[in-house]
Amino acid sequence: MYTKEQVAKTIDHAVLKPEFTDSDIREHAEMCKDYGVYSMCVRPCDVKYAKELLAGSDVKVSCVLSFPHGADTSGVKAFQAAQAIKEGVDEIDMVMNIGKFLSGDYDYILNDIKAVVETAHKKGVLVKVIQESGYLTLEQVAKACELSYQAGADFVKTSTGFGAGSATPEIIDVMIKTVGDKMKIKPSGGIRSWDTAVGYLEQGADRLGVGSTKAVLEGSVANGNY
Repeated sequence: MYTKEQVAKTIDHAVLKPEFTDSDIREHAEMCKDYGVYSMCVRPCDVKYAKELLAGSDVKVSCVLSFPHGADTSGVKAFQAAQAIKEGVDEIDMVMNIGKFLSGDYDYILNDIKAVVETAHKKGVLVKVIQESGYLTLEQVAKACELSYQAGADFVKTSTGFGAGSATPEIIDVMIKTVGDKMKIKPSGGIRSWDTAVGYLEQGADRLGVGSTKAVLEGSVANGNY
């Protein structure tokens, strides 16, 4: 049995919708502090503000990078990582270049992830690689996990919440079997209830990407895709 506090400590609360205002960021930061989540995951432009809002609390600041398509060049991704780190980010969730992966250009993917990992690890910042698993077969999920590990990333993550599909137990099973003994696993996308969240933790996930954190922790079911 998981307590509300235990589940909260596994949540990266997603504050990523394009229409969110500064007022929304403030509101979500207060909720994150109230519930004691692990981190608030924000857009790159919000890192500095989130860091100020969460100062004095245990809530970390994470951010997305090359979100949601992963299509920025590797140099741009490395620059984004460096800027986010300069503004105080604790963890980075980068989107893999989905088109290059589906093209079979695995050297590109390896070097793309490495560019961010090398920038981040110099400053002790963890890197999660978002596969956007809804576009991939289970075999491709395993391959993407292997490349993420070879590139030195810390986590593999399923989805942005803005693309096709979402996390599924089947995808998480493949991730755990492929790299679960050497990387951490983060389901995200579609986690809108307590039972879904706990199910992934029982399966062996380490962190959860959740947008509807309050609903999940209070035992209700949220609408939407994140």
